[in-house]
Amino acid sequence: MYFTNIPDIQYDTKPIRYPFSNSDYVLAKNFFRRYQVNPDVFSYAVFFKKYAINDGERLDQIAKKAYDDPFLDWVIVLTNNIINPSFAMPMSSSELRKYCEQVYEDPYSTIKHYKTYEVKNSLGQIVLPKDLIVDSYFKNKPFKYWDNGSVTQKAGSQITTPVTVFEYEEEQNEKRRTIYLLKGEYIEPFMTDFRNTMLYKKSTNYVSARIKKTN
Repeated sequence: MYFTNIPDIQYDTKPIRYPFSNSDYVLAKNFFRRYQVNPDVFSYAVFFKKYAINDGERLDQIAKKAYDDPFLDWVIVLTNNIINPSFAMPMSSSELRKYCEQVYEDPYSTIKHYKTYEVKNSLGQIVLPKDLIVDSYFKNKPFKYWDNGSVTQKAGSQITTPVTVFEYEEEQNEKRRTIYLLKGEYIEPFMTDFRNTMLYKKSTNYVSARIKKTN
């Protein structure tokens, strides 16, 4: 269904005769023409609902569950701006461990970075936010801030916590679990907008609304 809506392009095969004829061009799908959803639309809960992907769950299975049509998996891909579904899906715990152990020499001990704890002054004001990503230089230096008329300091090691490579990859993997599903009543309007966006506007390379030539 997705590919039928992608417009075509007549690719110039560099013929040596002139004038060119249709046989001098190869007709192919224009995969460079991409539809992208503005991320701001996800703030409108009326259009979307959040969904947590289960281990081993495929996009076609999610589409079947959400829309009773596994072939609408491309709608999920587009509405979530997924470039490569093969790398966008979360790994299971065992897959994640296997991946980390193959890529990193020691993923469970190697420090990726540090995260800060929240620090407040005597007035209860936040002087250091929680979960800021910092490096070893910050961790090994005192953190100084002005409090009650004087400079106060805390050891960087007391206000930071290490994040291992595995913990970092685990956190990134969990982020991939959350996707947005377009609510069923908006599927048809979305598909209509997608089809209209895929149509070509008149230009020097214009052949039809569905076909254009390369230079």
